[in-house]
Amino acid sequence: MKLNKLTPKNIKELQEYIGLGKPSFYHSSKTSTVIPYDQIEEYLKSLKVEEFSMVNLAELPQKMELDASGLLHIEGPVTWQEAKAYCHSQGRDIMTSPTEELACILAGFATSATGERCFGFGTLRDQVESLEYINSKAKICTLKSSNKLEVDSELEAYQKSYSIYSTFKNAPFPRMERETDLLTGTEGQLGVITGASFRTTKLEERSFLFIKLPRWEEDYSQHMEIFTKVQSFRDRIFSCELLDSNSMSVLPSDERVIDSGDLIFLEIQSDSFESVYEELIAKFELIDENDIFEMPAAKCHNLRMNVPRYTFERNSRMGVVKKGTDIQVLPEKFAALLDLYRELASIGIDYNLFGHFGDAHLHFNFLPDKSRVEICQDKLEELYYKVKDLSGSPFAEHGIGLIKQKFIKNFLNDEHYAVFDKLKNEHDPENIFFPQGFLNLNRSID
Repeated sequence: MKLNKLTPKNIKELQEYIGLGKPSFYHSSKTSTVIPYDQIEEYLKSLKVEEFSMVNLAELPQKMELDASGLLHIEGPVTWQEAKAYCHSQGRDIMTSPTEELACILAGFATSATGERCFGFGTLRDQVESLEYINSKAKICTLKSSNKLEVDSELEAYQKSYSIYSTFKNAPFPRMERETDLLTGTEGQLGVITGASFRTTKLEERSFLFIKLPRWEEDYSQHMEIFTKVQSFRDRIFSCELLDSNSMSVLPSDERVIDSGDLIFLEIQSDSFESVYEELIAKFELIDENDIFEMPAAKCHNLRMNVPRYTFERNSRMGVVKKGTDIQVLPEKFAALLDLYRELASIGIDYNLFGHFGDAHLHFNFLPDKSRVEICQDKLEELYYKVKDLSGSPFAEHGIGLIKQKFIKNFLNDEHYAVFDKLKNEHDPENIFFPQGFLNLNRSID
């Protein structure tokens, strides 16, 4: 197999390459956890690809502009970190907060990644106003969220199947209600996003409150008290995140906040801190007030960012591809999801659990050596069948990519495949954009 690696320096070069009509995958910061960049040739060989191009968009020109209404327009490989700093300098704030701030925002739209602040601000999918992209004919086009997609019988059936996931960050398949949904969550399979306009919010001071808890594997009653009671505070609490005791153990000792047990932290609007404390924190019945403490924003951010980083590094040292989940369920099914994770925790392989606790959306990661990778794979496959029975979404944030395609098929049916085929035929008839992606699952992946 011939693997080409290209790095266009401007939009014109990118258009010229797309105009050649060659099958390609487009990337920027390489932070995706579902694309095995260091093993990409092995994956492509297994798919019997003769020639393929990896197109790096990281050197395209960047642009950021904030208008009077607080709408941020970006072009090129702008990272979340860069956009946040720019918005803060203008008295505004980003409403989406992915853990990896070095990731590029446009790639975030491609996977519909939402991060921690979805708890308070909702999904990235609903923050976007417009997207600019290059289509399969190498032309620059614009999609607007204000324009609804034209609905035929196939799309109507598709949208009906999406309804059970309407409150989720992401369903097992893209929403497909508005124009911007064509490029949001489709992982670059219908075009290459080159620009976006999305809403920001007023910059407000935040406070971070940490709550020390027992290990969830032994007793999650305190966890569930927080989960249940915090739901009615989304107007004042931006994030509600979990870091379990095993997540702490992957960190260097000097970065650990506690010696044992789990942590849940709340990102609270500082102006509302007193009311949140009086109406929520002070009324906890199962939690000791001595186990509640504040922490500086920077320390909190570093802690939340470093857990997945060190988890990834540990897997890399062991020479294994990530074996983890990205599951979200409805609030009434959350305890059932924790019980499923308890089953995984009992098989004798190292693991950790962290993520977006308030959204019933957690990341369970096995931390195996090479000899136990297949066991993890089998256990995850069993898990996803059970998640379907819970009407949960298996990959609510980081996408499907290549690594998780085997697991997604159980969540798809003929209605979805019909719409996928129609989308590819209409927007990418030559199948040049990420042809190994999930839109081609029914015809290209065994």
